[in-house]
This record gives sequence, C-alpha cells and structure tokens, in this order.
Amino acid sequence: MYSQQVIDHFNNPRNQGHMENPDGVGKVGNPVCGDVMYIYIKVKDDVIRDISWETMGCAAAIATSSMISELAKGKTLEEAERITRGDVACALEGLPPVKMHCSNLAADGLQKAIEDYRKRRGMA
Repeated sequence: MYSQQVIDHFNNPRNQGHMENPDGVGKVGNPVCGDVMYIYIKVKDDVIRDISWETMGCAAAIATSSMISELAKGKTLEEAERITRGDVACALEGLPPVKMHCSNLAADGLQKAIEDYRKRRGMA
C-alpha cells in the first residue's frame, strides 16, 4: 500500500519536533480524518535555515511532514513557496489516493508558516 519512501519517512522521520522561537508557524488540519500538523521555520537571509514539525495523524501524514521538511530546508522562501502538493507526493514515490489529502496538509502547512513569517515581519 505504501512506497518504500513513505515507510522510511514514517519509521525514520526527519526534522521532527517542536521548535523554540520559530520565525514562522503554520498550523493545518483536516477535520474529516483528524490529522493536525504544525510546521515551524527559522529564516535567515530569505532562506529556510531550519524547519521542524509536529504531526498528530496517520503514517502518511507523518511521512509527508518529514518530506516537506526535507524539500524546504535550505531553499529560499520563493523556492519553498513553489513546492506543491504533487511535489510532496512524487518525492514520496506516490501515496494511495485515499491518503493524498496528507500531502495537501504538508504543502499547505509550509505555505502557512511562510505567510506567518512574512506577517510577523510586516511583509504581508
């Protein structure tokens, strides 16, 4: 049912955990399945220098949180904003159709973290 990438990111999540004093926080959730995701970013010179996350959800939600953190770390804010839901699913070598909403949460959470960063800086 799940690809090796999904299983690997679920069993060995990258960048997991709460971040103290983040520059931006994105919180997203899906009321249907109950998944909740927090994405934290630290930004320096317009680059995401650090990213972490906390997710309460299924294996796919945890794997997509891990993958979005890998895809976004080291990218400029503009580059990170271009990471799509499809990019997350593709990097994980696909998700079952019933779990595609998880990649939506991860990508949306990153976008919200960037929006929050800009709001805090008076840039939005």
